[in-house]
Amino acid sequence: MAIGVNTLETDAGSSNFARLVLLHDNIGKVLVLLPAVKLLNLVSIWRETERHLQPVKGDDVRRFFSQETLRTKEGQRKLFSLPVFVDDAFECQDVLDVLEPYSGLRFSADRSWYIANMRSIRLGLSASDIDRAQPKGDDEAVISHAVERFTALRIRQRLEDTLGLPSLAPTTQKIIMLRSDPAAGVDRLVPVVKVDPSLSAQVMSWSVSPYYAAPGSIQSIDDAIIRVLGFDLVVNLALGIAMGKTLTLPEDTPRNQTPYWQQAVYTATLAERLAKKMESSIRPKPGLVYLSGLLHNFGYIVLAHLFPPHFSLLSRYIEANPHLRLDYIEKHILHVTREQVGAWLMESWSLPEEVYNGVRYLNEPLNPNAGVYAQIVHLANHALRLKGWADGPLEKEFNTDVLALTGLSQQQVMAEVEGMEADSGVLKEFTQSLASH
Repeated sequence: MAIGVNTLETDAGSSNFARLVLLHDNIGKVLVLLPAVKLLNLVSIWRETERHLQPVKGDDVRRFFSQETLRTKEGQRKLFSLPVFVDDAFECQDVLDVLEPYSGLRFSADRSWYIANMRSIRLGLSASDIDRAQPKGDDEAVISHAVERFTALRIRQRLEDTLGLPSLAPTTQKIIMLRSDPAAGVDRLVPVVKVDPSLSAQVMSWSVSPYYAAPGSIQSIDDAIIRVLGFDLVVNLALGIAMGKTLTLPEDTPRNQTPYWQQAVYTATLAERLAKKMESSIRPKPGLVYLSGLLHNFGYIVLAHLFPPHFSLLSRYIEANPHLRLDYIEKHILHVTREQVGAWLMESWSLPEEVYNGVRYLNEPLNPNAGVYAQIVHLANHALRLKGWADGPLEKEFNTDVLALTGLSQQQVMAEVEGMEADSGVLKEFTQSLASH
C-alpha cells in the first residue's frame, strides 16, 4: 500500500490545500477535510460525533472517487450532500483546493457547497504535534513507557524478561552465534542444519527453488549449502525466518497491505543487489545487508504481540492516513515505533550491530548512528514503495544525501528494481515457500 505524497508536500504550505477522506459506519458515509499533510485523528471524530466511523477500504475509496460524475463540477458539488467534517484550520477559507490521495481526484470546492452539512472540529495533527507528545529518553526508556502506558505490565526488572516474548529456539541461538562469529564456516553450519528437521527441509526447498537455478540434482544438505546456497545465505535466511516465526503474524492488519514475507524478501533482495553495486571501499557485507532487509519489518510483529488491543486502532489510522510515514502514526498511537522495538530486541538477542542499527535507523538514514546498512535498506524500501512492493507513502524523489553517501544514483537503484521485476515470478514463488514454512 503506497500513496503518493509529492503533491501533498509540494502544496503543503498553501493554507487552503485539503485532503479528502471517506469514512463510514452503520449509519452511512461521511467526508472529512483537513490540512493535507496532517494526521487525521480518528479519536477526535469518535469523541465529537459519538459515531465509530472507520476508513473505507483503499480499493473501495479508489472506485468511489473515480466515478465519471466526479470529473464534473456538478458531480463534485453533489458529493457534499454527504455530512462533512472540516478541520477548524479551514474555518475562514472560502475555497479549498481538495485532493483525494487514493484516486488522485483533485478539484476546487467552494465553501457554499458544504456549509449546510458541515461540522467544524479540530481533526489534524502535524508531525511536530506528534513529536512534542513523545516520551524522552533512549529506546529502552521509550519502550518501557509504551509498555506501561498501553498494557497492564509494570517494568520492575529487565525489560526483555517482562514482555512475555517467547525465547529463541536452541537452533536459532546456535545460528545467531554462527552469524556473530567471523571465523565460522560451512563445516560448523551443516551439523546445526542437519539436527533440525524443519530447517533441513527448508534448506533443501530453497536449494531447488527456481530462483537459484542450481545445475544438476541436489543430493544432500551438504550439497545444498556448499554447492548452491552458501554459508551467508543459509545463515541469514534461517535466522530471518526463525525470528519471523517466533511470533504470530497479526490478523487485523491494514487492508491492501503488502504481505509480511513478500516485503521482507523483496527488501532483502534489493538491498543486497544495491550493496553489490557500491564501490568496494565503502561496500557493506552483502550477507548482513540481506539480513537487515529481511528483518527490517520484524518490529511490526512485535508491536502486534505487545499491544493487541491497540493494534487494530493502529491499522485503522494507517488506512486513514496513507500519506504519512508509518513511524509517525505509530508514535501517535503507541509512542513507540516498529524500528525501535525491533532493533532493541535484536540487540538483546545479540544479533550483529550492523543489522540492528540498519533496522533502527532506516527511516533516519542521515542520523549519526545510522551507517551504511540503514542507508541501503532505506533506499531499497523507498524504491519498492514506488512499485507497490512495500508499505508506506510513495515519494518519487530519493534523498540525494543518502545517494551520495552510498555512491549510488537514482537510476542505478531503479535499474536494480527493474532487474528484480524480471525475476518477480521466481521471487514470488520463493516468498511463498518461505511463508509456507
